[in-house]
Amino acid sequence: MTFPKPGPPPGGFRPGPPPSPQPAPAAVSLPPAVDEATGRIVEQTGHPAVDEVLRSLANAARLAPAEQIAEYEAAHQVLQETLASIDR
Repeated sequence: MTFPKPGPPPGGFRPGPPPSPQPAPAAVSLPPAVDEATGRIVEQTGHPAVDEVLRSLANAARLAPAEQIAEYEAAHQVLQETLASIDR
């Protein structure tokens, strides 16, 4: 009994055709929200937890630098939990 030799088939490597370009998906455009206190535009994602994080980050800009760290860490935690929940 003979077994096939491991490795590429005889004749060498033959690449397939180049991939065809895919059109970019259409971006969903939501109207921007404006922070009433600062007049700055706050992006909306349509996901309540993420939208709240964006608002908290906009508000953190008005805090003292030492207080901003806690806000950024809390935002990071919420975003990690949100991403983890997507995989479930």
